[in-house]
Formats: sequence, structure tokens, C-alpha cells
Amino acid sequence: MLSAQQPLERPELTAAYARCERLARAHYENFPVASRLLPRRMRPHVAAVYAFARVADDFADEDGRPAGERQALLDDWLERLHAAASGVGSAGSAGSAGLKTRPTGVGEGTGVGEGTGAGEAVALDDSALLFLALGNTIRECRLPVDLFEDLLSAFRQDITRTRYETFDELLDYCRRSANPVGRLVLRIAGHTDARMDAASDCVCSALQLANFWQDLERDWDRGRLYVPLEEVRAHAASETDLDRRWMTEPWRNVLAALATRTREMFLRGREVADLVNGRLRLELRLTWLGGWRILERLERQRFDVFGRRPALGAADVPLLLWRAATWRSCAQRRPKSEVRSPKSGSRRPESGAR
Repeated sequence: MLSAQQPLERPELTAAYARCERLARAHYENFPVASRLLPRRMRPHVAAVYAFARVADDFADEDGRPAGERQALLDDWLERLHAAASGVGSAGSAGSAGLKTRPTGVGEGTGVGEGTGAGEAVALDDSALLFLALGNTIRECRLPVDLFEDLLSAFRQDITRTRYETFDELLDYCRRSANPVGRLVLRIAGHTDARMDAASDCVCSALQLANFWQDLERDWDRGRLYVPLEEVRAHAASETDLDRRWMTEPWRNVLAALATRTREMFLRGREVADLVNGRLRLELRLTWLGGWRILERLERQRFDVFGRRPALGAADVPLLLWRAATWRSCAQRRPKSEVRSPKSGSRRPESGAR
């Protein structure tokens, strides 16, 4: 469990967490990151984790930079991760080992370099502030470093791999690109239960998959396709149609099949929001519901991500809050075999949206 005292005593550390929280607020789109719904003591730690992952992901996605340079940036990020986790260079002085320089690109267009007020008198550069906060979080919350290493391995893969043959290969990517974040949030909250981890993994992978379907056009513009090729062939879809920005019937069928599999993963992981307590429970409910809502929007527009990219907006907030307020725990929900159609009495699957 976290200590009762928040680790924000030194001005440098206060500024470091403030920078990370600013980055978190500036970058999330579908799902809240370090939001006010979280317990106060968790917010700076979650923001530090997110800032680390966000900047590293930006390295991998910086297409204007040669692949070798991007790999080098991730090499440096890994080295600084290990230094921060061990406490090397984390004392907060600008001359400390591991805090001297900023990798090219950090703070450029990411929001990390924006002033926060709290850090104006601090001489550390932005990446140093990030690792100062992250190192403190790793030690304070006893976070496994291998989860951060998994994230970096997924970002490395984005530099070298643009296609996935099977759904299982895509899930392996999600295991490293998304699942570590859910487990880290649970560790920050003090949870190490295997059942929670398994449920969290399902939700995090489902969130990642929903984002893939949502961002099909954006990824295609960068030369990436996160749709399993086995599914493309099964529905006789053509990549040429993606070049033309045509959402043909075969591609609608591909995305419909993938959305069904994604929904099943959401349902398998839904109980993670029942296994935690307090404000974290509401945060996880809304995160789950946000991902579910993206799938609903995709289906409503018949998966035409070229005509309009499905995204959450202010109009979705009342619905998500209502669904969170009327949420039924997995223990309260009837088995599918007991749910019958009101018209014919035939059995039908429960929607799971509540």
C-alpha cells in the first residue's frame, strides 16, 4: 500500500509531479488519466506513469526521425528508467547523474515543457523532472520495473512492425502496450491480486483494440495496420480500398467481427470495477464505459471511420455518468441463460452496457 504521507515534500519533486499531471491532462482523449475521480494520493503517481509512457510512445511515432534515432531515444529512456528506479540521479539537483540532458524531442510538441507555476524556480529540464517523479513513484509504490520495460518493448515494435497476421499476435502487442498500465494503476492503489490483474488485462486490451478500430485511418496514413490479416482475408477485404478511403462492405464485416471480439473482452474484464473500492471504482467504471461507448459509436456509423472518426465528447458525459450510477456489479447481473427476449421468450445475450 502507499504510505499515508504524499511524497511531495521537496520543491523539485512538487514541480516534477505537476509537469507530469499537466501532460496527462493535455493528452488523454477517450479515457480519463489521473483525473479528479482518482483518490488524491494516486493522481501524481498515475500521472508520472502516463507521462513516461506518453513521451516514449511519441518517440516511436515520430515518423520524421529515422528508425535508428527513435530506437536510440528508447534506449536512453530505458537506461534512465533503470537509473530512476534505483535512485541514481534522483536527488533533484541539475548535476545529478541521469538528470543532465534531455533526449532530443522531449518536451517538443508533447506539452511536457509547458510551465506549471510550481516549477518555475527549478533548474531541471523536463525529462529530468519526469524521471524524478517516476523514480519516486516506483520506489514509493514498489512498482515492478518489468511492466515499464514491457511498454518500451511495444513501442520499439511500432518502429519495426506494421502488420499482424493473427489476432493472437495483436493481443501479444496489447499485453505489452496496454496491460502494464492497468496493472501499474492497481499497484499504485495497493492491489496485487491475480484475479484483478486478469480482469484488468482484459479491459486494457479491449481499450487498446477499440482505439485501433477507431484510429484505422490515422494508422493507415502512417503505414500501419492493426487489423489481423487473417481477418482481412476471411472477409475478402482489400487494402486498396483503404488507400481510397472507401469503407466497403468487406471492411465493415472485418470491423464488425473484431468489434464483437473486443466486446467479449470488455465483458470478461468488467468485474475489475467491482473488485476495487471508493473513487477508483468510479474511475474504472467510467473507463470501461468509455471504451464500450466507442464500440457503440462505431456500430452506429456502420464502422465508417473515414466519414467520421468516432470519439467521445461532452454529449456523452451525461450518458456515461448515468450508466456508471446505474452500474450493476457482476454478482448482481443474471447469467446470460436467464435473460430472455421480452417478445418471444427466446434467450438473448445481455448487453453489458450497464
